[in-house]
Amino acid sequence: MNVKKLSLVALLFLGGCSLNAVDDKQELLVQEGATVIEKTLDEKIGSMLMVGFMGTSAPKNSQICRDIAKYDLAGVILFDMNPINHKQAKNIENRVQVARLTQELKACSKDGKLLISVDQEGGRVQRLKSKYGFYGKFPKAKDISRLSDEKVKWHYEKMGAELASVGINYNLAPDVDLAINKRNHVIYKLGRSFGADPKEVVHYASIFMNAMHDNGVLTSLKHFPGHGSSLGDTHKGFVDVTKLWKPIELEPYRLLAQSQTIDTVMVAHVFNAKLDSKYPATLSKKIVNGKLRGEFGFNGVVITDDLQMGAINKKYGLRNTLKLAINAGDDILLFGNQLSVKSMVKTSTLVNTIKSLIQSKEVKLSDIEASNKRVESLKAKL
Repeated sequence: MNVKKLSLVALLFLGGCSLNAVDDKQELLVQEGATVIEKTLDEKIGSMLMVGFMGTSAPKNSQICRDIAKYDLAGVILFDMNPINHKQAKNIENRVQVARLTQELKACSKDGKLLISVDQEGGRVQRLKSKYGFYGKFPKAKDISRLSDEKVKWHYEKMGAELASVGINYNLAPDVDLAINKRNHVIYKLGRSFGADPKEVVHYASIFMNAMHDNGVLTSLKHFPGHGSSLGDTHKGFVDVTKLWKPIELEPYRLLAQSQTIDTVMVAHVFNAKLDSKYPATLSKKIVNGKLRGEFGFNGVVITDDLQMGAINKKYGLRNTLKLAINAGDDILLFGNQLSVKSMVKTSTLVNTIKSLIQSKEVKLSDIEASNKRVESLKAKL
Protein backbone atom coordinates (compact mmCIF):
# COMPACT_ATOMS: atom_id res chain seq x y z
CA MET A 1 0.00 0.00 0.00
CA ASN A 2 1.61 3.28 -1.11
CA VAL A 3 1.49 6.10 1.44
CA LYS A 4 3.17 9.43 0.71
CA LYS A 5 3.67 12.44 2.96
CA LEU A 6 2.72 15.65 1.22
CA SER A 7 3.52 19.28 1.91
CA LEU A 8 0.73 21.67 2.78
CA VAL A 9 1.22 23.47 -0.53
CA ALA A 10 0.74 20.24 -2.47
CA LEU A 11 -2.37 19.45 -0.48
CA LEU A 12 -3.99 22.70 -1.54
CA PHE A 13 -4.20 21.27 -5.04
CA LEU A 14 -5.80 18.02 -3.89
CA GLY A 15 -9.28 19.24 -3.21
CA GLY A 16 -9.21 22.82 -2.04
CA CYS A 17 -7.98 22.14 1.48
CA SER A 18 -7.26 25.43 3.30
CA LEU A 19 -4.28 26.07 5.56
CA ASN A 20 -6.61 26.99 8.41
CA ALA A 21 -8.16 23.53 8.29
CA VAL A 22 -4.85 21.83 8.99
CA ASP A 23 -3.50 21.41 12.53
CA ASP A 24 0.20 22.33 12.29
CA LYS A 25 0.99 19.53 14.74
CA GLN A 26 -0.32 16.92 12.31
CA GLU A 27 1.04 15.34 9.15
CA LEU A 28 -1.32 14.78 6.26
CA LEU A 29 -1.02 11.51 4.34
CA VAL A 30 -2.55 10.48 1.06
CA GLN A 31 -3.41 6.80 0.95
CA GLU A 32 -4.82 5.44 -2.31
CA GLY A 33 -6.34 8.81 -3.09
CA ALA A 34 -7.86 9.39 0.37
CA THR A 35 -6.52 11.98 2.75
CA VAL A 36 -5.58 10.56 6.17
CA ILE A 37 -4.64 12.74 9.12
CA GLU A 38 -1.97 11.21 11.32
CA LYS A 39 -2.39 11.51 15.07
CA THR A 40 -0.97 14.48 16.92
CA LEU A 41 1.63 13.82 19.60
CA ASP A 42 -1.05 14.36 22.26
CA GLU A 43 -3.24 11.73 20.56
CA LYS A 44 -0.41 9.24 20.25
CA ILE A 45 0.23 9.56 23.98
CA GLY A 46 -3.47 9.49 24.81
CA SER A 47 -3.87 6.28 22.83
CA MET A 48 -1.78 4.58 25.53
CA LEU A 49 -4.07 5.64 28.36
CA MET A 50 -7.08 4.01 29.98
CA VAL A 51 -8.60 6.15 32.71
CA GLY A 52 -11.31 6.05 35.33
CA PHE A 53 -13.58 9.05 35.82
CA MET A 54 -16.37 10.37 38.03
CA GLY A 55 -19.85 10.40 36.54
CA THR A 56 -22.82 8.31 35.50
CA SER A 57 -23.17 10.20 32.22
CA ALA A 58 -20.76 11.66 29.67
CA PRO A 59 -22.30 14.61 27.83
CA LYS A 60 -20.17 16.44 25.26
CA ASN A 61 -19.17 19.15 27.73
CA SER A 62 -18.03 16.67 30.41
CA GLN A 63 -14.34 16.40 31.22
CA ILE A 64 -14.12 12.73 30.26
CA CYS A 65 -15.76 13.37 26.87
CA ARG A 66 -13.39 16.26 26.18
CA ASP A 67 -10.42 14.08 27.16
CA ILE A 68 -11.53 11.22 24.91
CA ALA A 69 -11.95 13.60 21.97
CA LYS A 70 -8.78 15.63 22.55
CA TYR A 71 -6.39 12.81 23.39
CA ASP A 72 -7.94 9.87 21.49
CA LEU A 73 -7.84 7.79 24.67
CA ALA A 74 -7.39 4.03 24.38
CA GLY A 75 -10.29 3.56 26.75
CA VAL A 76 -12.00 4.03 30.07
CA ILE A 77 -12.67 1.77 33.04
CA LEU A 78 -16.01 1.74 34.87
CA PHE A 79 -16.57 1.18 38.60
CA ASP A 80 -19.65 1.00 40.74
CA MET A 81 -18.16 2.13 44.06
CA ASN A 82 -17.54 5.86 44.43
CA PRO A 83 -14.26 6.51 46.32
CA ILE A 84 -15.37 10.02 47.27
CA ASN A 85 -18.95 9.36 48.37
CA HIS A 86 -19.92 5.74 49.01
CA LYS A 87 -23.61 6.70 48.98
CA GLN A 88 -23.42 7.69 45.32
CA ALA A 89 -22.51 5.63 42.26
CA LYS A 90 -19.30 6.35 40.43
CA ASN A 91 -20.27 5.04 36.97
CA ILE A 92 -22.80 2.23 37.46
CA GLU A 93 -26.36 2.80 38.72
CA ASN A 94 -28.58 0.56 36.58
CA ARG A 95 -28.80 -1.16 33.21
CA VAL A 96 -30.45 1.69 31.30
CA GLN A 97 -28.01 4.24 32.69
CA VAL A 98 -24.90 2.14 31.86
CA ALA A 99 -26.11 1.52 28.30
CA ARG A 100 -26.67 5.25 27.85
CA LEU A 101 -23.28 6.07 29.39
CA THR A 102 -21.37 3.74 27.05
CA GLN A 103 -23.17 5.20 24.02
CA GLU A 104 -22.18 8.70 25.13
CA LEU A 105 -18.58 7.63 25.71
CA LYS A 106 -18.26 6.02 22.28
CA ALA A 107 -19.77 9.12 20.67
CA CYS A 108 -16.92 11.16 22.17
CA SER A 109 -14.30 9.13 20.30
CA LYS A 110 -13.35 9.79 16.69
CA ASP A 111 -14.09 6.31 15.39
CA GLY A 112 -16.43 4.94 18.08
CA LYS A 113 -13.95 2.18 18.93
CA LEU A 114 -13.30 3.19 22.49
CA LEU A 115 -12.35 0.39 24.88
CA ILE A 116 -14.90 0.41 27.70
CA SER A 117 -13.74 -1.94 30.43
CA VAL A 118 -14.83 -3.45 33.72
CA ASP A 119 -13.56 -6.16 36.06
CA GLN A 120 -16.15 -8.91 35.68
CA GLU A 121 -14.69 -12.22 36.80
CA GLY A 122 -17.56 -13.60 38.87
CA GLY A 123 -17.72 -14.17 42.62
CA ARG A 124 -16.48 -11.18 44.61
CA VAL A 125 -15.15 -9.47 41.51
CA GLN A 126 -18.12 -8.37 39.43
CA ARG A 127 -19.02 -4.72 38.92
CA LEU A 128 -22.43 -5.42 37.36
CA LYS A 129 -24.27 -6.48 40.50
CA SER A 130 -27.83 -7.67 41.00
CA LYS A 131 -28.67 -4.58 43.06
CA TYR A 132 -28.19 -2.53 39.88
CA GLY A 133 -30.54 -4.78 37.92
CA PHE A 134 -27.92 -7.14 36.48
CA TYR A 135 -27.70 -10.91 36.95
CA GLY A 136 -24.92 -10.55 39.51
CA LYS A 137 -24.74 -14.25 40.42
CA PHE A 138 -21.82 -15.46 38.34
CA PRO A 139 -19.82 -18.03 40.34
CA LYS A 140 -16.25 -17.42 41.43
CA ALA A 141 -13.57 -19.30 39.50
CA LYS A 142 -13.05 -21.84 42.29
CA ASP A 143 -16.71 -22.89 42.06
CA ILE A 144 -16.76 -22.77 38.26
CA SER A 145 -14.13 -25.52 38.17
CA ARG A 146 -16.60 -27.85 39.92
CA LEU A 147 -19.23 -27.47 37.19
CA SER A 148 -19.66 -29.29 33.89
CA ASP A 149 -18.18 -27.60 30.84
CA GLU A 150 -21.70 -27.07 29.51
CA LYS A 151 -22.74 -25.19 32.65
CA VAL A 152 -19.49 -23.19 32.68
CA LYS A 153 -20.13 -22.11 29.10
CA TRP A 154 -23.70 -21.14 30.00
CA HIS A 155 -22.49 -18.84 32.78
CA TYR A 156 -19.83 -17.17 30.70
CA GLU A 157 -22.01 -16.80 27.61
CA LYS A 158 -24.57 -15.09 29.84
CA MET A 159 -21.85 -12.85 31.26
CA GLY A 160 -20.60 -11.87 27.81
CA ALA A 161 -24.11 -11.17 26.57
CA GLU A 162 -24.86 -8.99 29.59
CA LEU A 163 -21.68 -6.95 29.12
CA ALA A 164 -22.42 -6.48 25.42
CA SER A 165 -26.04 -5.53 26.11
CA VAL A 166 -24.91 -2.37 27.91
CA GLY A 167 -22.04 -1.52 25.54
CA ILE A 168 -19.10 -2.83 27.56
CA ASN A 169 -16.58 -4.32 25.12
CA TYR A 170 -13.54 -5.15 27.27
CA ASN A 171 -13.55 -7.46 30.28
CA LEU A 172 -10.40 -7.32 32.43
CA ALA A 173 -10.55 -11.06 33.02
CA PRO A 174 -10.06 -14.04 33.27
CA ASP A 175 -7.70 -14.48 36.20
CA VAL A 176 -5.19 -17.22 35.35
CA ASP A 177 -3.24 -17.06 38.61
CA LEU A 178 -2.64 -20.48 40.16
CA ALA A 179 -4.16 -21.48 43.50
CA ILE A 180 -0.85 -22.50 45.05
CA ASN A 181 -0.67 -20.48 48.25
CA LYS A 182 -3.49 -21.05 50.74
CA ARG A 183 -2.42 -17.95 52.70
CA ASN A 184 -2.90 -15.72 49.66
CA HIS A 185 -5.63 -13.17 50.50
CA VAL A 186 -6.18 -11.58 47.08
CA ILE A 187 -6.46 -14.70 44.91
CA TYR A 188 -6.76 -17.99 46.81
CA LYS A 189 -8.99 -16.89 49.69
CA LEU A 190 -11.31 -15.01 47.34
CA GLY A 191 -11.64 -18.07 45.11
CA ARG A 192 -10.45 -16.17 42.05
CA SER A 193 -8.33 -19.02 40.67
CA PHE A 194 -9.57 -21.93 38.58
CA GLY A 195 -7.07 -24.20 40.32
CA ALA A 196 -3.43 -25.19 40.86
CA ASP A 197 -3.02 -27.13 37.61
CA PRO A 198 -2.01 -24.86 34.69
CA LYS A 199 -3.79 -27.05 32.13
CA GLU A 200 -7.01 -26.92 34.13
CA VAL A 201 -6.69 -23.13 34.45
CA VAL A 202 -6.12 -22.83 30.70
CA HIS A 203 -9.16 -25.02 30.02
CA TYR A 204 -11.58 -22.80 31.95
CA ALA A 205 -9.90 -19.58 30.86
CA SER A 206 -10.38 -20.68 27.24
CA ILE A 207 -14.10 -21.28 27.79
CA PHE A 208 -14.28 -17.82 29.38
CA MET A 209 -12.47 -16.10 26.49
CA ASN A 210 -14.45 -17.92 23.80
CA ALA A 211 -17.72 -16.91 25.48
CA MET A 212 -16.64 -13.26 25.63
CA HIS A 213 -15.53 -13.34 21.99
CA ASP A 214 -18.87 -14.86 20.95
CA ASN A 215 -20.45 -11.67 22.31
CA GLY A 216 -17.91 -9.22 20.88
CA VAL A 217 -16.15 -8.62 24.20
CA LEU A 218 -12.35 -8.50 24.48
CA THR A 219 -10.50 -10.10 27.40
CA SER A 220 -7.33 -9.76 29.47
CA LEU A 221 -5.35 -12.53 31.16
CA LYS A 222 -4.07 -11.52 34.58
CA HIS A 223 -1.86 -11.09 36.59
CA PHE A 224 1.42 -11.75 34.71
CA PRO A 225 3.88 -13.25 35.71
CA GLY A 226 1.81 -14.72 38.56
CA HIS A 227 0.08 -13.38 41.67
CA GLY A 228 -1.10 -16.70 43.07
CA SER A 229 1.95 -17.26 45.30
CA SER A 230 1.94 -13.80 46.89
CA LEU A 231 1.13 -12.92 50.48
CA GLY A 232 0.71 -9.17 50.14
CA ASP A 233 -1.80 -6.95 48.34
CA THR A 234 -0.36 -4.68 45.64
CA HIS A 235 -3.27 -2.27 46.21
CA LYS A 236 -1.67 -1.38 49.53
CA GLY A 237 2.08 -1.53 48.95
CA PHE A 238 5.20 -3.26 47.71
CA VAL A 239 4.80 -7.04 47.30
CA ASP A 240 7.88 -9.26 46.95
CA VAL A 241 7.10 -12.79 45.70
CA THR A 242 10.70 -13.85 45.08
CA LYS A 243 10.83 -16.57 47.73
CA LEU A 244 7.32 -17.87 47.05
CA TRP A 245 6.97 -17.60 43.27
CA LYS A 246 7.30 -20.73 41.13
CA PRO A 247 8.06 -20.99 37.39
CA ILE A 248 4.88 -23.05 36.92
CA GLU A 249 2.93 -19.79 37.36
CA LEU A 250 4.05 -18.82 33.85
CA GLU A 251 2.53 -21.91 32.25
CA PRO A 252 -1.00 -20.55 31.59
CA TYR A 253 0.52 -17.66 29.63
CA ARG A 254 2.93 -19.86 27.72
CA LEU A 255 0.21 -22.34 26.75
CA LEU A 256 -2.33 -19.66 25.78
CA ALA A 257 0.28 -17.67 23.84
CA GLN A 258 0.80 -20.77 21.70
CA SER A 259 -2.93 -20.95 20.99
CA GLN A 260 -2.95 -17.29 19.88
CA THR A 261 -6.31 -16.65 21.54
CA ILE A 262 -5.09 -13.89 23.87
CA ASP A 263 -6.41 -10.36 23.34
CA THR A 264 -4.39 -8.68 26.07
CA VAL A 265 -2.29 -9.51 29.11
CA MET A 266 -2.45 -7.53 32.33
CA VAL A 267 0.90 -7.30 34.06
CA ALA A 268 1.09 -7.29 37.88
CA HIS A 269 2.91 -5.01 40.30
CA VAL A 270 4.63 -7.92 42.07
CA PHE A 271 8.39 -7.80 42.53
CA ASN A 272 10.16 -11.00 41.60
CA ALA A 273 13.96 -10.98 41.81
CA LYS A 274 14.07 -14.30 39.96
CA LEU A 275 12.86 -12.46 36.86
CA ASP A 276 14.10 -8.91 37.52
CA SER A 277 16.28 -7.92 40.47
CA LYS A 278 15.43 -4.23 40.17
CA TYR A 279 11.85 -3.56 39.10
CA PRO A 280 8.34 -4.98 39.69
CA ALA A 281 6.81 -6.73 36.69
CA THR A 282 4.74 -3.76 35.48
CA LEU A 283 7.86 -1.62 35.13
CA SER A 284 10.24 -4.35 33.99
CA LYS A 285 11.60 -4.52 30.45
CA LYS A 286 13.04 -7.95 31.28
CA ILE A 287 9.61 -9.30 32.17
CA VAL A 288 7.38 -7.56 29.60
CA ASN A 289 9.60 -7.26 26.51
CA GLY A 290 11.90 -10.09 27.55
CA LYS A 291 9.81 -12.88 29.04
CA LEU A 292 6.30 -12.20 27.68
CA ARG A 293 7.14 -10.90 24.22
CA GLY A 294 10.58 -12.37 23.55
CA GLU A 295 10.32 -15.81 25.14
CA PHE A 296 6.58 -16.50 24.83
CA GLY A 297 6.15 -14.71 21.51
CA PHE A 298 3.17 -12.59 22.57
CA ASN A 299 2.94 -9.51 20.39
CA GLY A 300 -0.48 -8.30 21.47
CA VAL A 301 -1.46 -5.55 23.89
CA VAL A 302 0.03 -5.48 27.37
CA ILE A 303 -2.01 -3.48 29.87
CA THR A 304 -0.80 -2.51 33.31
CA ASP A 305 -2.67 -3.15 36.51
CA ASP A 306 -3.82 0.15 38.03
CA LEU A 307 -0.70 2.32 38.26
CA GLN A 308 -2.17 4.17 41.24
CA MET A 309 -1.89 1.10 43.48
CA GLY A 310 0.34 1.48 46.51
CA ALA A 311 2.93 -0.98 45.18
CA ILE A 312 3.79 1.53 42.43
CA ASN A 313 2.47 4.90 43.53
CA LYS A 314 4.22 4.97 46.90
CA LYS A 315 7.61 3.86 45.60
CA TYR A 316 8.13 5.36 42.15
CA GLY A 317 6.10 8.55 41.75
CA LEU A 318 4.18 9.52 38.62
CA ARG A 319 6.96 10.63 36.27
CA ASN A 320 9.21 7.67 36.95
CA THR A 321 6.28 5.25 36.76
CA LEU A 322 5.30 6.51 33.30
CA LYS A 323 8.89 6.40 32.10
CA LEU A 324 9.51 2.85 33.31
CA ALA A 325 6.13 1.50 32.13
CA ILE A 326 6.59 2.77 28.57
CA ASN A 327 10.21 1.60 28.41
CA ALA A 328 9.16 -1.81 29.75
CA GLY A 329 6.91 -2.34 26.73
CA ASP A 330 3.46 -1.74 28.25
CA ASP A 331 0.91 -0.59 25.68
CA ILE A 332 -2.01 0.63 27.82
CA LEU A 333 -1.31 2.46 31.07
CA LEU A 334 -4.25 2.10 33.45
CA PHE A 335 -5.16 4.89 35.87
CA GLY A 336 -8.43 3.94 37.52
CA ASN A 337 -8.81 7.07 39.70
CA GLN A 338 -10.50 4.74 42.12
CA LEU A 339 -8.30 4.07 45.14
CA SER A 340 -8.38 7.44 46.90
CA VAL A 341 -9.14 11.10 46.33
CA LYS A 342 -5.47 12.00 46.79
CA SER A 343 -4.29 9.61 44.07
CA MET A 344 -6.62 10.92 41.35
CA VAL A 345 -4.81 12.36 38.34
CA LYS A 346 -5.94 14.45 35.39
CA THR A 347 -5.51 13.04 31.90
CA SER A 348 -3.80 16.26 30.84
CA THR A 349 -1.20 15.73 33.57
CA LEU A 350 -0.45 12.23 32.27
CA VAL A 351 -0.15 13.43 28.66
CA ASN A 352 2.04 16.42 29.53
CA THR A 353 4.31 14.31 31.72
CA ILE A 354 4.84 11.76 28.95
CA LYS A 355 5.41 14.56 26.48
CA SER A 356 8.18 15.93 28.68
CA LEU A 357 9.72 12.44 28.87
CA ILE A 358 9.82 12.33 25.06
CA GLN A 359 11.36 15.79 24.90
CA SER A 360 14.06 14.82 27.41
CA LYS A 361 14.66 11.57 25.45
CA GLU A 362 13.88 9.43 28.47
CA VAL A 363 11.14 7.78 26.40
CA LYS A 364 11.20 7.02 22.67
CA LEU A 365 8.35 8.19 20.46
CA SER A 366 8.91 5.06 18.37
CA ASP A 367 7.95 2.90 21.36
CA ILE A 368 4.73 4.86 21.79
CA GLU A 369 3.95 4.49 18.08
CA ALA A 370 4.59 0.73 18.28
CA SER A 371 2.14 0.54 21.18
CA ASN A 372 -0.39 2.55 19.17
CA LYS A 373 -0.23 -0.03 16.38
CA ARG A 374 -0.87 -2.89 18.79
CA VAL A 375 -3.81 -1.03 20.36
CA GLU A 376 -5.26 -0.26 16.93
CA SER A 377 -5.01 -3.95 16.00
CA LEU A 378 -6.84 -4.80 19.21
CA LYS A 379 -9.60 -2.30 18.50
CA ALA A 380 -9.96 -3.71 14.99
CA LYS A 381 -11.38 -6.86 16.63
CA LEU A 382 -14.35 -4.90 17.96
